[in-house]
Amino acid sequence: MELLSEPRAPVSPTSAAQAREVHIADSLSGLEFEQLRAARRIGDLGSGAGLPGLVLAAALPDARIDLIESASRKCEFLSEAVERMGIANAHVVCERSEEWAATDGREAYDAVTARAVGVLAELAELASPLLAEAGLLFAWRGRREPEQEEALARASGRLAMEPVEVRPVEPYPGSRDRHIHLLRKNGPTPNDLPRRAGMASKRPFGSE
Repeated sequence: MELLSEPRAPVSPTSAAQAREVHIADSLSGLEFEQLRAARRIGDLGSGAGLPGLVLAAALPDARIDLIESASRKCEFLSEAVERMGIANAHVVCERSEEWAATDGREAYDAVTARAVGVLAELAELASPLLAEAGLLFAWRGRREPEQEEALARASGRLAMEPVEVRPVEPYPGSRDRHIHLLRKNGPTPNDLPRRAGMASKRPFGSE
C-alpha cells in the first residue's frame, strides 16, 4: 500500500503504520451498505491520502471514483498512487468541491463519500450539488455528536438533504464509537448551492 511505502504520503508516521489494520479496514466498512456497493459513480470529498476513495476504487472496479482534493501536494500523491497501483477506475479531481460542483461535477454522482472531513452540516452542503437527485452521502465519523446531528436536522431542508441512517461499525479489532452517517438528497439542488468556496466551513447552515 502506498501509505506504507511512500514517504511523501499526506499522513503521519503513526497513521501510515496503522494503514492496513485501521485505515483500510475502516474505509472498507462502507461496503456494508448495499447502496454504496451498487453505486456506479462516486465522488470522494477531501480525498487526502485516498481514504476511503482509493480503497473503494480498488474494491469496486465497476464504479468510477473521483478523488476530489484541493491541496496540490495531496493531488500529486493521489495521482502517483493511482498510477502505481494501476487502478483505472480512480480519477483525481484537483479542485475545491464547490468549484467542481459548479461545473462538470454538478449532480454527477450516485454517491459521495467523506471520511473525517468537516462537520455534518458542512458535508451535507458540499455533497448536495454534487449528487444526482436521490443520491447518497456516506460520512465516516467517530463518536456520535448530538449537537452536529441537531444542526444537520435544522439545515437539511435548506440543503435538500435528509438523514436516513446512522450505522455503528466495528471495522477493526478494538474499534469503538465508529459510525457511518447515511444522508439522501431528496430534491433538486437549491439555487444558492454551491456557495462561495469556504463558506460551508465558516458559516455552516443550521449552526445558528
